[in-house]
Amino acid sequence: MSAPPDPPVFAEPWEAQVFAMVVSLHDAGLFTWGEWAEALGAASRRRGGPADYALWLETVEGLLAARGVTAPDALEARRAAFARAAAATPHGEPIRLENDPGA
Repeated sequence: MSAPPDPPVFAEPWEAQVFAMVVSLHDAGLFTWGEWAEALGAASRRRGGPADYALWLETVEGLLAARGVTAPDALEARRAAFARAAAATPHGEPIRLENDPGA
């Protein structure tokens, strides 16, 4: 009898959040595990390297846009807002979108 697999290991909290988001969106019926594996595999081949959690995020964003849940320009606007909020956040403090000086 083999031992159960090790639980996922996350280098940063956001990686765990991406993992949980993918599981939640699957559970909500946005995609099947087969569709997820196909999309993640295609993204990994385009990148030319193994999948990491940044690629997971890119893949789930692509699935959200492809299914009309959000628009690519809305995703880009959110990324820009996060970058502005990050730049305006003191070191060591959590980054919050309400810190975005452009909001």
